[in-house]
Amino acid sequence: MYKLAVAGTGYVGLVAGVCFAEMGHQVICVDIDDKKVDLMKSGVSPIFETGLEALLQKNFAAGRLDFTTDYQTAYKDADVVFIGVGTPEQPDGSANLSHIATVARQIAESIEKDCLVVVKSTVPVGTNDRVEQFIQDFLVHDVKVEVASNPEFLSQGSAVHDTLHAERIIIGTESKWAEELLMKIYKPFQLPIVSVNRRSAEMIKYASNDFLALKISYMNDIANLCELVGADIEDVAKGMSFDERIGSKFLHAGIGFGGSCFPKDTKALDYLAKQHGYELKTVKAAIEVNKDQKTILYKKASRRLITFNGLKVAVLGLTFKPGTDDIREAASLENISLLLEQGADIFAYDSVGAENFARLYPEGAYGKGRISYVTNIEDALEGANVCFIFTEWEEVKAVKPGTFRVFMRTPLVFDGRNIYRVEEMQAAGVEYHSIGRIPASRQGGKESRGLEVQTGSE
Repeated sequence: MYKLAVAGTGYVGLVAGVCFAEMGHQVICVDIDDKKVDLMKSGVSPIFETGLEALLQKNFAAGRLDFTTDYQTAYKDADVVFIGVGTPEQPDGSANLSHIATVARQIAESIEKDCLVVVKSTVPVGTNDRVEQFIQDFLVHDVKVEVASNPEFLSQGSAVHDTLHAERIIIGTESKWAEELLMKIYKPFQLPIVSVNRRSAEMIKYASNDFLALKISYMNDIANLCELVGADIEDVAKGMSFDERIGSKFLHAGIGFGGSCFPKDTKALDYLAKQHGYELKTVKAAIEVNKDQKTILYKKASRRLITFNGLKVAVLGLTFKPGTDDIREAASLENISLLLEQGADIFAYDSVGAENFARLYPEGAYGKGRISYVTNIEDALEGANVCFIFTEWEEVKAVKPGTFRVFMRTPLVFDGRNIYRVEEMQAAGVEYHSIGRIPASRQGGKESRGLEVQTGSE
């Protein structure tokens, strides 16, 4: 087993560190935040991720996992240093590599033995070449150092499972030494390994994420057309899913993709192409469709209602998807901003994401509107004039159609995740609007069965 250091304790770094420890490696995770390090040492995960906290506690207690702000001690005798820091999007769509550069210089000034540096963060093609040169420029000791690419393919909400049971592990190296070392580190996982050069590994990450984003935007585009021509997107998706060339995942129509990966990665690849004088028309289209899709519910509700001013608006779900507390690029952000501008009195429910959302919108007034956070769904619905569903949490899916009728002043529901059957909501006396489906009044007695195969999400 090897001595590993992991720079960064966000979704990428912390999950990787915990899972490496679970496989028997000696792991130390580095972060600049003392409070965050103390929190992890006490057995508390700073991010919500299924199964992560339990594995953190288990491996910390076993002595295989530790946390520190002392990067010099962590890096100096590590066999491998994994970089898992953020590469946030800049205004022009390019990736901000400042955190990568900071860690690279710290590594260069700290390592005292031969070391492999592995970039897990999502970075533009060619970045690993530059990182290796950057480390060489600042190297203090006469040691061998090489950089490899090892992009992550985890999905927030199932990150631990995705790491321990990955469909494949991608490693990008420029030498046999680096390739064999990474192969040995990943051997305990017993997973398929695809070994390519560094630039191919970097491109595989972007190409994979952007392809999935394309599928989502394509289905949302088709869903919008379905509403105009009288087709039902769930029946369409079900029919498509039996074609093995298409598959059953990522065919679920809704209000677009969010989170830390798809929006950032589509824009980054679009930017990279432009820098080389090329236009990725398909990726550009996916970005544009997704931008419009996020506020489609608000536009539907605006056509239905004269005004939101003074109305009680129930919001169910704030995170960009279930299973995570991440609100980055969540559809709720844009919609709630618009609703507050129009004077809505918002009562929002999300058992996991409310705390993060409240950092951006603390309880109180914003322009003509107000926002409050409630701890149960009934309080959000009580006396509400309209309800928006932005996240398909299990507790939201468990709400019976009749509940909207009982608690709401006007049982008017705009569902961005197509949780309910159209005919069931109609039977319960609820005016129900969803994405790409035939309104119950136009179904002519036909029951919309919906997609019964796996849909998938980021």
